[in-house]
Amino acid sequence: MKSLMILIAGPYRSGTKDDPALIALNVKAMTDTALEVYRMGHMPVLGEWFALPMIEAAGSKEIGDAVFNEIFHPIAVRLINHCDAVMRIGGPSSGADEMVREGKAKGKTIFYNISEIHNIP
Repeated sequence: MKSLMILIAGPYRSGTKDDPALIALNVKAMTDTALEVYRMGHMPVLGEWFALPMIEAAGSKEIGDAVFNEIFHPIAVRLINHCDAVMRIGGPSSGADEMVREGKAKGKTIFYNISEIHNIP
């Protein structure tokens, strides 16, 4: 099996009421999964790694403002074009579900459990 670039898609704001501590826990869950995927020999990516610095540079004042919405989900959708697969983690999330739908529409492999991803020797 070749090394795959895998987008980790999970809740970011969902269920947090935009509480920064709860958002940080959601990001940690995605990052922890990314580390597991990396250690399996694959290249994990999170849309947040691309979007959040750009959102700040573009002058966003708060989560969910027009600048945030212009960049946050759209950049992850574009990122899927460069990925081989999407790994869906966590609970309810319209954004993560959108990444799965986009991945399916683009013919990407969709994983729902880390055990579905194979280690690379």
